[in-house]
Order: sequence, then structure tokens, then C-alpha cells
Amino acid sequence: MTRFHDFNLKLLVIDVLMYQDGTLLPVYDLGARMAERGIGDPTSHVLENGLAEEVLPESREYFEALEIPAELLATVEELCFDAGADVFRHCAPAWDGEDDLFDVRSLDDLDLLPGLREVTFVEDGVLAVPDAAEVFAARGVTTDE
Repeated sequence: MTRFHDFNLKLLVIDVLMYQDGTLLPVYDLGARMAERGIGDPTSHVLENGLAEEVLPESREYFEALEIPAELLATVEELCFDAGADVFRHCAPAWDGEDDLFDVRSLDDLDLLPGLREVTFVEDGVLAVPDAAEVFAARGVTTDE
């Protein structure tokens, strides 16, 4: 079982594989899951219930338990540390990107991504790792810095 130490880095990998490439299936759709429970608008629901600044428990549980095969992980060539990643909307639908909810705080999981060649939004995104550019450079990963 592939285990990520940094949940937010795992989310960015899921964003690539599930929402961009369509190779990690089935696609998790928070809106559809909430509609099954009679909740029409996830954003309004979280705002009305004081859940706007957290990852919804059902999303966290799903994504934490999600197995990502090593062969799919090996296909990830680029990661974008953008606060606008689709996966974040399925975790915290009212999140405004202004706090550190999805900050990646560790790059210890980079060994899980042997095909990683490029990262973007290193300075302006959700990457909160000191000296991250040096870590990427040591691995031969180019950055937009």
C-alpha cells in the first residue's frame, strides 16, 4: 500500500490523476454525493453549518483511504501547487484559498513520484516547505521559480 505522509500533497497528486488525466477512477464528486443526501448546494451547506474552513470529513475519509497504484504514481510528471486545484473544491467547497488549509508542508513523499519532472506555483501556491526549490533541484525537477 502506497502511503503518503502529507495529505495535501496526496490531494495534488489525486488532482492530476483523477481530475486532469482521468486515470484514477472513479472520480469523486462531492456535489453528487451531497445531492444523494438531499443537499443541493455544497457551498451553501458548508457556509450555513460552519464548515467552510475545514476539509469535510467524508471527503477526508475518502481521499485518505484512496489507494493509488504505483504504476499511476509513476505517470505524474508535473505537479501544480495552485490553490485552485479541482480536488480542493471536492474537499472544502467554500474554501477561498486565503488560508493554509491545503498547504503542503513536507516533500518526503516525492519518492512516490519517480516520473516527476516539473512543478509550478512554487512561490505563489500552496507549498509551505522551506528551501523547496533546492529539494526539487536536487531531484532534477524544474520549477517556475
